[in-house]
Amino acid sequence: MDDRTEEIQQLIDLILSHNYQYYTLDKPSISDAEYDKLYDRLALLEKETGIVMPHSPTQRIGGDVLKGFAPHKHLSRLWSLDKAQNFEHLLAWQQRAVRLINDYNSKNPETPLPEPSYVIELKYDGLTLNLTYENGELVSAATRGNGTVGEEIMAQVRTIKSVPLQIPFRTGKVEVQGEGLMYLSVLESYNKTAAEPLKNARNAAAGALRNLNPKVTASRKLDAFFYNIGYKENLSFTNHREMHDFLRENRFKVNSFAHYCDTMDDVFTELQKVEASRHDLDFLIDGAVIKLVDLRTREVLGYTDKFPRWAVAYKFEAEETTTILEHVNWEVGRTGKITPLANVEPVDIGGVTVKNCTLNNVGDIDRKGLKHALGTLVYIRRANDVIPEMIGKVTDEQDGGEIIAPTHCPACGSVLEEKGAHLFCVNKYGCRPQLVGRIVHFASRDAMDIETFSNMTAEQLYDERGVKDPADLYDLTLEDLMGLARFGTKKATNLLASIEKSKEVDLASFLYGLGIPNTGKTTTKVLAEHFKDLRLIMDATTDQLVELHDVGGIVADSIVSFFAEPAMRESVERMLANGVRPAVEAGAEPLGENIFTGKTVVLTGTLHLMTRDEAGRRLEAYGAKVSGSVSKKTDFVIAGESAGSKLTKAQELGIRVIDDEEEFLRLLDGAME
Repeated sequence: MDDRTEEIQQLIDLILSHNYQYYTLDKPSISDAEYDKLYDRLALLEKETGIVMPHSPTQRIGGDVLKGFAPHKHLSRLWSLDKAQNFEHLLAWQQRAVRLINDYNSKNPETPLPEPSYVIELKYDGLTLNLTYENGELVSAATRGNGTVGEEIMAQVRTIKSVPLQIPFRTGKVEVQGEGLMYLSVLESYNKTAAEPLKNARNAAAGALRNLNPKVTASRKLDAFFYNIGYKENLSFTNHREMHDFLRENRFKVNSFAHYCDTMDDVFTELQKVEASRHDLDFLIDGAVIKLVDLRTREVLGYTDKFPRWAVAYKFEAEETTTILEHVNWEVGRTGKITPLANVEPVDIGGVTVKNCTLNNVGDIDRKGLKHALGTLVYIRRANDVIPEMIGKVTDEQDGGEIIAPTHCPACGSVLEEKGAHLFCVNKYGCRPQLVGRIVHFASRDAMDIETFSNMTAEQLYDERGVKDPADLYDLTLEDLMGLARFGTKKATNLLASIEKSKEVDLASFLYGLGIPNTGKTTTKVLAEHFKDLRLIMDATTDQLVELHDVGGIVADSIVSFFAEPAMRESVERMLANGVRPAVEAGAEPLGENIFTGKTVVLTGTLHLMTRDEAGRRLEAYGAKVSGSVSKKTDFVIAGESAGSKLTKAQELGIRVIDDEEEFLRLLDGAME
């Protein structure tokens, strides 16, 4: 190593140390002028030598604009948390956990679990981050996504100065989870000079981290707190304190608030203190998280299909205020559902200006006593600091103007049909909002992923080019687009290229884009994986469909009815004729065959020789389908300790149960029986 290279490394180490003191510990170790001299010297040396190390502090300012976000598969699942809305719900969670602990201890007297104790942490209102370090280097940063697959936002996260680019732990991979956020004081300072002021800190942070231009992210001066380690190699902890000590030792920013309690009385007392002081904080929180401290207990209690049994989120009471209900508009969605939208006199709640509140449906208006509320004071609430909700009238008098539900579609004038508490416009082929909405849905990211396509573009194309069906998109020419307002050569060319690119699409996304009633991404994936051919799905019978996992009678009827409509079939045929090629994505080749290949397997209870996530990945690698629920279509149930209702149901249905982990491993690694 020559002298200048050695100086570069020394400067990096010195600046990173000062950054840690300033951004993580909030204890500046040198003056700004001294810091600037070190930084400028490093930047000069990098320019002269061309040597720029990936963890250099000069690389945090944000690079080139990205073309899109790549998917990132997490090494360990990021779980959602079950919610407790009040102390009774929280006590019910604790009692369930205690019952599971006592049950385990009665069956394992030689290795009992300790008495439960609890830790309370703040529930930040930002964007979840999942950072991956390999041998001490930050190699990936991703959003939570669906918990299994997120979006790669490495370039954006590198701009957060409290995120370490290197850590002392250098002996394997580790995933560290935290929350990206914007301090309220930083938001206030940003808005003083911003051309477009930001409304609230949560959206400012989420928008910055999901902005394709990292320089925008850097301009927001985000921060982050870290609180959990998901995946880890060559690393183990016995309790929550040890995990947090590891995070601090590796220079992660860990919030100083972590209150440990031995009883639920202490938990309740502390939660009241946190809620009372939430507005004294310089960042947003929408609750607190209560976790069991002992990590072996967490492993034994395990998870439901959705949540860990050893943690729960306590949601604070939503903020409420009053305002005037000015008007109610009736909006038409892509499915024809008519939704009332309340316009209210603008009012600020928790830093957000609220102008509109969704009223859900006609039944909701009656239930909340809002039938005669126009022009009167009403209560509104932002549930969980995000969603505006109208609660009811301030007084019981029927002294306001009447909210009159429409009898005809406000967009096309067709007579509306009432289905339960909802109103529907059935003019699906002649109602502008439905047709525009259908095209926007078809072009959306989870469907055909046509980049640069927007609701405004769909409206322009409908009004000026007669694009009333998704298939019409594939007939568009450059001349069609060049005559539209806001469309130059570059924008028109890019949109046509994106439409052309969308022709190569996986079958599940294509089916989702069609907008088949009562089906979502999970159902379309099931259809694609089973039939593997669009024609077979279009011609499938109700009897064939109900045999599939997660497809019931109502969904099956919706699919059959959808493809029975001549207009829908014609639309699909036109797209196919124009070169759209829906195909099943090629999956990874199975490692080989064993008893589980091609079978449906349910994992339940606590496994000790591997985690359930690891077991699931190994099963899928051998061509098994891992399901979250037991049904008559289940072939095997792998039952670990404390297996509950799934094991009971499997026994009732006569499904083969494997409750010996060593036998499970032998079968997993063995040949076909």
